Formats: sequence, C-alpha cells, structure tokens
Amino acid sequence: MMKFNVSKFLKDEEGAAGIEYAIIAAMVAVVLAAFVPGISAAIRTMFTTIQAAL
Repeated sequence: MMKFNVSKFLKDEEGAAGIEYAIIAAMVAVVLAAFVPGISAAIRTMFTTIQAAL
C-alpha cells in the first residue's frame, strides 16, 4: 500500500503547470528589470528606499 501511494505521488503533475508559469513570470520580470530603463530605475529606487528604512 505504501509503495502504491509513493508511486502515485511521484507521478502526480497537477501543480507542475502553476510552478512553470511562476518561473516564466519570474524570468520575464528579470528581463524587464534588466533592459527597460524606467522599470530598472524604479526598482533600484524601491530597493534603496527599503535599504534606507532598514
């Protein structure tokens, strides 16, 4: 019974699509932050503000 449950768990791919979409969204965000000047400056300002507050 335990072997069946482990096998079933390893074959389950229900959450894989959500994780893949999250990884794609993160990669898009990194590209935007790196190559779009307005977004890059805004992100830099935001982190500088957070750093100063800490």
